[in-house]
Amino acid sequence: MTIDEQFAALKRGTLEIVPEEGLKAKLKKSQQTGKPLRIKLGLDPTAPDIHIGNAVVLRKMRQFQDFGHEVIIIIGDFTASIGDPSGRSATRPQLTADEIKANAQTYYDQYCMILDPARTKVVFNSEWLAGLKFEDVLKIAAKLTVARILERDDFANRLSEGRPIGLHELLYPMCQAYDSVVLEADVEVGGLDQKFNILTGRDLQSQYGQEEQVGLFMPILVGLDGVQKMSKSLGNYVGVTEPPRQMFGKLMSIPDSLMRDYFELCTDVPLEEIESIVSGVASGRLHPMDVKKRLAREIVSIYHGSEAAEDAQAEFERVFSQRELPQEMPEVTLTPGELTDGSIWIARLLVRSGMAHSTSEARRLVQQGAVTIDGERISDPAANVVPADGQVLRAGKLRFARIRLRA
Repeated sequence: MTIDEQFAALKRGTLEIVPEEGLKAKLKKSQQTGKPLRIKLGLDPTAPDIHIGNAVVLRKMRQFQDFGHEVIIIIGDFTASIGDPSGRSATRPQLTADEIKANAQTYYDQYCMILDPARTKVVFNSEWLAGLKFEDVLKIAAKLTVARILERDDFANRLSEGRPIGLHELLYPMCQAYDSVVLEADVEVGGLDQKFNILTGRDLQSQYGQEEQVGLFMPILVGLDGVQKMSKSLGNYVGVTEPPRQMFGKLMSIPDSLMRDYFELCTDVPLEEIESIVSGVASGRLHPMDVKKRLAREIVSIYHGSEAAEDAQAEFERVFSQRELPQEMPEVTLTPGELTDGSIWIARLLVRSGMAHSTSEARRLVQQGAVTIDGERISDPAANVVPADGQVLRAGKLRFARIRLRA
């Protein structure tokens, strides 16, 4: 591909590239010298399960790989012990070494579903940050100013409102910026919430006499509710490791207004075709349900293959359109010790069945009217239900489980 074609592909879905001409210049230089660009992505392993919202950034990294460049994943084991304050109104919790190690392994298993493992370098920033002497830290800190650090909105807001800011939090942007210096990064990719940290990396590289990295910022994907960003804690997510049928069913629940963003950020459908699809829905030439099936099929194919996507669509149509029970469904086996006087809290039952990540997510499902047992809707999130062997628990359109009682 020409430089202009590569740039157009890389710009797809981005919110901002700082600076755009800088990226073009780096791509051109790489082509002329034959030296791959070093593309950096930092991950603080605080929430290891990846959903398709997280995958937006990872898919952009894969594009760089496909153009022959080197992807460097930084597992922020050192900075996770600080707690990234980006976009937060309070100090983030610090993780233990064991939690960081377990989360980092989970991240690796999942991001390799998107990135090419053979062309992905993984490093831990404790390799260089943990060994710094206090004198070294002071020398790095001397290259940045307090005024510059306090330009961050979250710091400025907390300061003006009299809420505490830990001194260690002020050092977080410096740590992330120093990562870029050590790796001599050419491009750093992240969400817009990382803009300050990434631009600080440009400042620090300049202080060290390095060519400044380009910041490439991706949008935050709105979740299935159509309101808030995709998040496991909010229950409005699609996990990359979820079964194909479950993934397909969740995607069929998104508001029509999100279809364009999901096509652009979560699929490889050409932009020209996406525009044709959107205009087709607006004119009535295309039915939103058919378009949404195409969207769900495209996304499921990325993570599970086209055959699994077609099977998921067929199952959706059989269950949703014909209102039948699935041909196969998982079972949840309850022991006597899990029941109190023969009953169990509905939220706990949903978590036990794997239909909810937490009891708070389960409560929201009940409040939304999405939960039934043998077709009878459960409307009270505080309800205790008396399960019977063989009953069918349902959450939403396509999540089913058969209840089994162990004597």
